[in-house]
Parts: sequence; structure tokens; C-alpha cells
Amino acid sequence: MRILEMDFSTELGRTKTIRVYEAKESLTGAEVSAVMDNIIAKNIFAGSGGNLTGKAGAQVVVTTTTDLTLV
Repeated sequence: MRILEMDFSTELGRTKTIRVYEAKESLTGAEVSAVMDNIIAKNIFAGSGGNLTGKAGAQVVVTTTTDLTLV
């Protein structure tokens, strides 16, 4: 599974992470940066840390699952 994690700074100096599951492989840093700018500009997410004020980072996390045979 590919998970896009976007980290934002908040009004109160905290970091807020928004995760998007099933992120496409061809995703670029420029695309993510533009989306993050749009999220900040539209001010659509808020939390205990206050409004999102800036971009702190982003990464794609790739996980794998291995089934185990139980005996």
C-alpha cells in the first residue's frame, strides 16, 4: 500500500499530518506541494493545533503485507 503523508505546521506551532491512502506511483513533489498550498489557502481543516499555516514536509510510505501460515 502507498500512503501519502502531508505534514503541515499550525497556528499553535504544532504539526498536523493528513494521510491519503492508495496514492498513485507517479505522484510528484510539485503535485503534492500544489495540493498542500490549496489545502492551506482554502482553510478546510482545523484541529486542536489551530488552522494550518504552512508546509512542514511530505513523504510516501510504502507498506507490504506478508501472510503467515499458522500451525
